[in-house]
Amino acid sequence: MDADDKQRFAALARAVAERRDQQAFAILFDYFAPRLKSWLLRQKMASGEAEELVQEVMIVLWHKAGLYDSSRSSLSTWLFRIARNRRIDLQRRARTRILDEDDPALQPVAEIGADEMLANDDRDAQVREAVNRLPEEQRDMLRAAFFLGQSHSEIAESTGLPLGTVKSRIRLAFGKLKKVLEAENA
Repeated sequence: MDADDKQRFAALARAVAERRDQQAFAILFDYFAPRLKSWLLRQKMASGEAEELVQEVMIVLWHKAGLYDSSRSSLSTWLFRIARNRRIDLQRRARTRILDEDDPALQPVAEIGADEMLANDDRDAQVREAVNRLPEEQRDMLRAAFFLGQSHSEIAESTGLPLGTVKSRIRLAFGKLKKVLEAENA
């Protein structure tokens, strides 16, 4: 591509940007679409994916031709950069779609046996009893944070207490709970 072609393509892109010139777009499409597809095929893309990606790039040209700056690069460079970036995005998305069949999140939850259910119930009762032994202000902070799902800032706002006080009371409550539960399970 020589300097005259670069100027001609820049002028056609301006016509698309300024007037939505369909004839200018058709000329650009006819010239660049096969070249983009050929390049994408050399990048080991499947033919159908390459065609779809070329369509996306040309849609970008149609809608965003005004973003092209001929003083910074040739239209060819701009379009191939868009194609390259879209190809990379497509590859990243494809990698994230691959499922690991051994992922624990995809495995069915094992049924809990009766003995484990009884142990869980006992542990829950111990935790409830330990929480009930806490001073009221610490118990209220824990309930707000963990049962109501409030952030420390929200608790501070609703109680009128300083944020540091809220955090300290929650930390003290956890320390006391830990001691009580460790003593009971020793």
